[in-house]
Amino acid sequence: MLNKLEAIHARFLDIQEKLSDPETVSDMKKFSKLNKEYKGLQELSDYYHKYKGVLDNLASSNEMLKDDDEEMREMAKMEVSSLTKEKDKLEEVIKILLIPKDPEDSKDVVFEIRSGTGGDEASIFAGDLYRMYNKFFETMGWKTEVISENEGTVGGYNKIVIEVYGNDVFGKLKFESGAHRVQRVPKTESQGRVHTSAATVVVMPKFEEEDIDIKKDDLRTDTFRASGAGGQHVNKTESGVRFTHIPTGIVSESTDSRSQHKNREIALSRLYTKIMESQREKNHNEQMQKRKSLVGSGDRSDKVRTYNYPQNRVTDHRINLTLYSLDKIIEGNIKEIIEALQVAENAEKMKAGDAV
Repeated sequence: MLNKLEAIHARFLDIQEKLSDPETVSDMKKFSKLNKEYKGLQELSDYYHKYKGVLDNLASSNEMLKDDDEEMREMAKMEVSSLTKEKDKLEEVIKILLIPKDPEDSKDVVFEIRSGTGGDEASIFAGDLYRMYNKFFETMGWKTEVISENEGTVGGYNKIVIEVYGNDVFGKLKFESGAHRVQRVPKTESQGRVHTSAATVVVMPKFEEEDIDIKKDDLRTDTFRASGAGGQHVNKTESGVRFTHIPTGIVSESTDSRSQHKNREIALSRLYTKIMESQREKNHNEQMQKRKSLVGSGDRSDKVRTYNYPQNRVTDHRINLTLYSLDKIIEGNIKEIIEALQVAENAEKMKAGDAV
């Protein structure tokens, strides 16, 4: 464990030096990428110092056990006992921190919410989810940009697509993909009956072109004119973008933005995600299959969470977590749920022997 921490600390110092290099500072993409890695290693680097300090003190105390003075030996025994407990606690924390993260965890995301079954009430619920997530993004210090929005007829959204930028965004939000169900009495319900409606959330890691190992010759790009529904903006330029990966026949497109450049980014992210998922399924990537068995595939048919207003209850069905604090959760306090899902994922990885 110490050797692993020493290697991580050495990388941390190397990046620290590079971040102060004028050449790196002048290249924003390179600087941003290194800065993310730097922040990702910072906690482990701090634990390296703590762990090494405890090991050094433990070695000194063990030496004191050989002292001729009985009083010194007794003091040393107490020190050894205390430091051993501290060492064991640190090792448990470090084991979790050393669990390999998914390569995509550090990426920004394209975050989509769509109303599902339930008509107007589903659109209102999609709006509630958007506000919930937006408040959570603010507490995390993440930046957002609305790419497209289609408002419901009585409020909320039929669909809203945003991009979220920050540290470890996909690592925290990847568990949110799937169907979210609400049980409550709609404002339009005169007899006070509880209705069930749904909205779907899709979270995709946002890829840069250099992340994607696809030969240009294998990619066909088409642009087309995107037009909205009645009353919406009608695009008079060819801003829609469609990519076709010729070897696999996988197609992705985007008309979410009025900007062709932004649609290109979104369509490329979607294409990469589809290809990655296809490869994972084909090769039966065990690590990813374990994660999917825990958090769902992200398919829109996966019911991941229920928000029950009459009981002030939120249930995450993947880990059987039930919290009676819906009033706080819907105000953006979802950190407890996300952390519980991360703990469950880490426990699965440790069982599988993925931890160092």
